[in-house]
Amino acid sequence: MPCLYISTNVNLDGIDTDPIFSEATSAVSTIIGKPQKYVMVILKGSVAISFEGNKKPAAYAEIVSMGGINSQVKKKLIASIGSILDSRLSVPPSRFFLKVFDTTVFRHNNDHSSKL
Repeated sequence: MPCLYISTNVNLDGIDTDPIFSEATSAVSTIIGKPQKYVMVILKGSVAISFEGNKKPAAYAEIVSMGGINSQVKKKLIASIGSILDSRLSVPPSRFFLKVFDTTVFRHNNDHSSKL
C-alpha cells in the first residue's frame, strides 16, 4: 500500500483539497502501478517550513511503497506531485522536496547482506 504524506506551509483553510487528494491518488496509482484502492494520501497544511531562508509556499512529502519504485518512477513521482502542488497550492516545483522509500529494497538488501 503506497502512502503519500504531504506537509506544506500553505494554509489550507478555504482551499478545496479534494482535487489534490484525487489527483495525487491517481498519479501514485498510475506511476507505481498499484490499484487506487490501496493508495493513501495524507495532506497537512500550515506546517512551519522554511526553505531557502524564507517562508514562501513550500512543501515536503514522503512516499512509502512496498515495491514499484525505481529511478524512473521516482522522477515521474517528483514531476507529477510537484505539478499538482504547483497548480493546486501555488507551491513551485523548485520549493518541493519528495523523499521516496521502497520497503522491499530495504528487505532485499538485508536478505542479501545476511547471505554474505
